[in-house]
Amino acid sequence: MKIEIDDKHFELFLEYEQIKKRIRLLAIQLNVDFENKIPVFIGVLNGSFIFLADLIKEIHISSEVSFVKVSSYEGDKSSGKIKEEISLQMPLKDRDIIIVEDIVDSGKTLEFLLKMVEKEMPASVSVCTLLLKPKSLKVELDEIAYVGFEIPDEFVVGYGLDYNGLGRNLRDIYKAV
Repeated sequence: MKIEIDDKHFELFLEYEQIKKRIRLLAIQLNVDFENKIPVFIGVLNGSFIFLADLIKEIHISSEVSFVKVSSYEGDKSSGKIKEEISLQMPLKDRDIIIVEDIVDSGKTLEFLLKMVEKEMPASVSVCTLLLKPKSLKVELDEIAYVGFEIPDEFVVGYGLDYNGLGRNLRDIYKAV
């Protein structure tokens, strides 16, 4: 199936059913790893909101949710400049933190977020990302512990990911053609 968003063409890449199955497996792992703890899931807006909503429904341990908003994308490319638009909304000292990302591309935004969170002196910090582009990483990030799918260096849209603000509402994930 092919779609068009704004001026770009996309084809189906990951179906919603695949995504849901992978989220269930990630949640099982998180439930086990954080048993007897009360982690804080920090969603990175705007892209992670759908992924985090589906993930948190599968989390059966006590937990809290908060959000931050940072941006670096302009169109389909990272600008390289990271802007903090919504900062941390709660104290994180001595808490177990799980940063929830829609996609980790170059890793620069995540590196920025990790520094921001580490300043709060949490007990631990882990990253859970739906998508990871390992070949695009420009920094080493040992905190990435939970990965839905490793994907090639392609531009993707849908399931929270956008192109020029459009396409977040798509159930499936599409790649540019």
